[in-house]
Amino acid sequence: MERKNPAPGVLCLSIALVTALLLAGCTGPIQGGSPANQVPPGGQNPSAGPKDRLLVATTTSLSDTGLLDYLERIFENNYAIDLQVTSQGTGKAIEIAKRGDCDLLVVHSPAQEEDFMEAGHGINRRCFAYNYFIVAGPADDPAGIRGMEPKEAFRTIIGKGKSGTPGVFFVSRGDNSGTHNAEKNIWNATGYNYTSEVRRSGAWYIEAGRGMGETLQLASEKGAYTLTDEGTFLTYRGRLDLVPLIDKGDILLNIYSVITVYTEDHPVEKITMANNFVNFLISPEIQAAIGEYGREKYGKGLFTPMSGGCLRFGCDCTTPASATRPSLSFT
Repeated sequence: MERKNPAPGVLCLSIALVTALLLAGCTGPIQGGSPANQVPPGGQNPSAGPKDRLLVATTTSLSDTGLLDYLERIFENNYAIDLQVTSQGTGKAIEIAKRGDCDLLVVHSPAQEEDFMEAGHGINRRCFAYNYFIVAGPADDPAGIRGMEPKEAFRTIIGKGKSGTPGVFFVSRGDNSGTHNAEKNIWNATGYNYTSEVRRSGAWYIEAGRGMGETLQLASEKGAYTLTDEGTFLTYRGRLDLVPLIDKGDILLNIYSVITVYTEDHPVEKITMANNFVNFLISPEIQAAIGEYGREKYGKGLFTPMSGGCLRFGCDCTTPASATRPSLSFT
């Protein structure tokens, strides 16, 4: 299973934070976990004996930015767990979870997540961070969308793209990922039927079928517009001939959630270990770490932690994950 290296420049910050957590003894217990220098409840000393495995299916943006690799090292320092991660578009990650081929799902597509939960495939869904999607494109902005409201920008791009305005192209993820679904939501909100009026409507619209980093690189090569999460854009910015053109609008909100995968065959012990990771992500210490991630290199964090203020987004980011099977009270 191929793993991506952390984003450049992150290693120093990662080491510094892990060291700080160790020296401080992780003051204030991690919800569902334990201080770094103690044996986790029901667990083993992280330095002793073989480690159990937890399989995580996640979205490419958390891999491309290096955030999950960064958090993985901290988690493994607290628990005798080998966290193994595969990154796909959200749609593919959810399919892996539906088959029971992973223990945790970490994605960013609320509608797909809700369907997954309603079908009984997951428990303890918690939102833990957010950022915003942005519309990036060439600096000369051939469609003239800079500063527009997102729906107006999409209407302008499709109008000029279909009419053959020179240089107006749009590169889509085209992979049923969370970002692709966010794009489709904008088209639908704009009044276009994505399937019949956007997709395959001309040479102006290009489906990459790739992860976010590769989609950004393709858009850069073609001088095209694209929709991207802000974190991945900042990570790749130095390698792109693209600039952020639109970064405001409620429709651009991008929420990340973690879900414990449930199947009838999943052992309770494995589900409990997965719940430990959910509680780890929503703990105050790790929420603070998420907020600092990328700040030194990019001048701002790549993600904003929920930090207990998630009610405004209609999700749960504070209730400890304790359920081991679907329940109306806990899902």
